[in-house]
Amino acid sequence: MRNPPTAPYGSWKSPITAKEIAEGTLALSETMADGGKAWWVEMRPAEGGRHVVMRQDAGGVSECVPKGFNVRTRVHEYGGGAYLPVGDELFFVHFADQRLYRAGRGGAPEPVTPGGDVRYGDFVWDERRSRLVTVQEDHRGGGEAVNSIAAIYPGEGGRAEVLASGNDFYSSPRISPDGGQLAFLTWNHPNMPWDAAELWTAPMGGDGSVGRAVHVAGGVGESVAQPEWSGDGVLHFASDRTDWWNLYRLRNGTVEALTSLEAEFAGPQWNLRPSTYGFDGPERIITSYGRDGAWRIAKLDTRTLKLEPVETPYSTIAHLRVNSGRAVFIGGSPSRPAAVVAMDLETGKTEELRRAAEREIDAGYLSTGEAVEFPTEGGVTAHGFFHAPRNRDFVPTRRDEKPPLVVMVHGGPTGSTATALRMSIQYYTSRGIAVLDVNYGGSTGYGRKYRERLAGKWGVVDVDDACNGAKHLAAAGRVDGRRLAITGGSAGGYTALSCLAFRKVFAAGASHFGISDCEALAKETHKFESRYLDRLIGPYPERRDIYVERSPIHHVEGLSCPVIFFQGLDDKIVPPNQAQRLVDALRENGLPVAHVEFEGESHGFRKAENIRRAIEGEFYFFSRIFGFTPADALESVKIDNL
Repeated sequence: MRNPPTAPYGSWKSPITAKEIAEGTLALSETMADGGKAWWVEMRPAEGGRHVVMRQDAGGVSECVPKGFNVRTRVHEYGGGAYLPVGDELFFVHFADQRLYRAGRGGAPEPVTPGGDVRYGDFVWDERRSRLVTVQEDHRGGGEAVNSIAAIYPGEGGRAEVLASGNDFYSSPRISPDGGQLAFLTWNHPNMPWDAAELWTAPMGGDGSVGRAVHVAGGVGESVAQPEWSGDGVLHFASDRTDWWNLYRLRNGTVEALTSLEAEFAGPQWNLRPSTYGFDGPERIITSYGRDGAWRIAKLDTRTLKLEPVETPYSTIAHLRVNSGRAVFIGGSPSRPAAVVAMDLETGKTEELRRAAEREIDAGYLSTGEAVEFPTEGGVTAHGFFHAPRNRDFVPTRRDEKPPLVVMVHGGPTGSTATALRMSIQYYTSRGIAVLDVNYGGSTGYGRKYRERLAGKWGVVDVDDACNGAKHLAAAGRVDGRRLAITGGSAGGYTALSCLAFRKVFAAGASHFGISDCEALAKETHKFESRYLDRLIGPYPERRDIYVERSPIHHVEGLSCPVIFFQGLDDKIVPPNQAQRLVDALRENGLPVAHVEFEGESHGFRKAENIRRAIEGEFYFFSRIFGFTPADALESVKIDNL
């Protein structure tokens, strides 16, 4: 057996390319299942980020919308629930005009709703009254958008009728099987849905009118998620009233717990229409739940409340739907890309209907995330996943050499990272760079108390945890403490920039459309997040002093290491001038700095060529700062002051 060649960390030749990640990887979401058919949405970077509804039936897999249509709603800006199959027809929202369309009647899709600045999402079909019930977001008034639960009558020219209103936000309209009850979620500023979403029910008359609503659960200190009616008319939901999102049901006017694990049976509602469970008959629920960053599937007997785990090869489970004796979900694992999976509920056999990436990667090039815990400020523990360098073709040049480390910070900040295969991580580890994917305090997946560590402490707790994670690995001798880098996008970019401005741990950093001005974000962002910072930082403008204190843009003198910025020029959430001001300051202070701007991109990059440029540009920048030579011929990035 030959010995693999030696090369410095960072210089290993890898078969995982940025081009393939950008062009050959789909983002899969929003599954639906009914009558042996399955639907899902795939986002295609190779088509400029177009979202397409796909269907699988006895005839195979096919597209449900023609080219020129992009299925994506802007309700709450983050969207979700942009389509609904009804019989042989498909209702969907087209991103360009946010109108509701109808397809499947022969010919091109036909608009259902009139033009105008009104958005819709999270549809259910009201069979009894031949109408759609949906979340409506009305921007026509010129001020803050007005959200409600509304009915749309496709047979009456798309006439809309408001069913529930008066609160700041609504989601998850669900109609009981007999058509007599409407359940929905609602919440008000300054809460986000994971803070204090409330579940309400209201009777519906034969004419579709809605009676007096009754509060079921949720409110201060409790977040309710994912209401669903079972086939026999029992309302189910998830609640974090015991610190973790567990499953409950409302029976005979009493709320009953169905599970009581230290695990999450739901997640933060950034997007509409999430789903972690479904009904396989009146006495069995098929559910997914997460613990310590790994998700699994289980069968729940609703009589005995016995939870029976189901073995699958997947460690991340999302968008779980149940119908006709099978479960359909998005599944992934440390060794395989995400896929739309159908599972036979009796045999447990799984079939992948669509994979996010078709190419198989040899396991010798894949680094499996190791769950790590590390001490952080306040005597508590923080979490993350450590990915050591791995490439079967290379070993480091010296036995005592330690790899550089890139700390990756997820967005949200109420988000999380898990064990699923992420090619952006493998791009680094297969080239000899270690990665810490950090779940700082405030991340979901570890209970409400862990999530609430960030209350009033954004820019402090997350920064401490990212820094302490890197220092922990360096002290353990697993990475080179002199070559620590950090990267993040949006809220993750804010944490990265704050680490660079307020701490002296990292030797380089990267910001992808990162927030640098908390005050500007509070004043200019969209309705859904317009009061989010009240909880994360403090009320504005009363505590403007804290906003200034924690904004990297006001502390450029603290930026003392090289930074690269990637910015979309159409970004409304983080305007391009924020990045420009930091770039100018670093340039004036004589520090190495690079600035890569993308025409036509907003908050997040969706075009394949820009995704590729961002991946390669960041790696190129770190190679120049840390002094290793990439094995690939990368397009250079202009770095000032180097």
